[in-house]
Amino acid sequence: MSERPVCMITGASAGIGAACARLAAATYDFVLTYRSNAEGAAAARAAIEKAGGRAVLVQGDVANPEDITAIYKTVDDQFGRLDVLINNAGIVDQTAKLTDMDHARLTRMMNVNVIGAMLVAKEAVLRMQSQGNGGAIINISSAAARLGSGNQYIDYAASKAAIDTFTKGLSDEVAGDNIRVMSIRPGLIDTELHAKGGEPGRAQRLAHMVPMKREGSAEEVARAILWLASPDASYITGSTLDVTGGR
Repeated sequence: MSERPVCMITGASAGIGAACARLAAATYDFVLTYRSNAEGAAAARAAIEKAGGRAVLVQGDVANPEDITAIYKTVDDQFGRLDVLINNAGIVDQTAKLTDMDHARLTRMMNVNVIGAMLVAKEAVLRMQSQGNGGAIINISSAAARLGSGNQYIDYAASKAAIDTFTKGLSDEVAGDNIRVMSIRPGLIDTELHAKGGEPGRAQRLAHMVPMKREGSAEEVARAILWLASPDASYITGSTLDVTGGR
């Protein structure tokens, strides 16, 4: 059993997930999951260990239920508890209109961003309920859930709108167990996600559209996530927080 609170971050090898690990390195012990970027995950673990914490890496795809089982076996075997889940793993695809999207793309998007996130949260809830001392789950949504992202990636936007609805429903189910469930909606954030969508300079190109006239950083989003996870936010559940520079 870990003496520190234990935080699991899915998709922890880059961007917002890695920023959460770095900023909270002195607060938690960690399980960090990644799908393919082993180097990035190792860098996040090194930052945690430098701050005196412990981190275990687990490779897995949240779209695969067997991988989720393996991830939680590591949580159980290595730490015996789970206090915080940062439900961050997600994908985006190339910019396209709906008329150019096929079944395979839509299925993969929903399997990772919605079904995978729900199954990961389910296993967290079961452990937090069994422990009896509650916990916090922070789902990562997107401002795209409000904006729709027409002519860009409406499949991604739809998946994140589903996360907002899921967050509210799950929060109502588990509030009596002292499990808080919230979501964060990042806006135009300078992360690797844009390059994965085929537009590596997108954040800088569109920054003028943000009321604050700049893109955000992964660290700014991570600070909001970690605040929601902390005792300072103890009377917050079911809420979705925009981190968007006003857009």
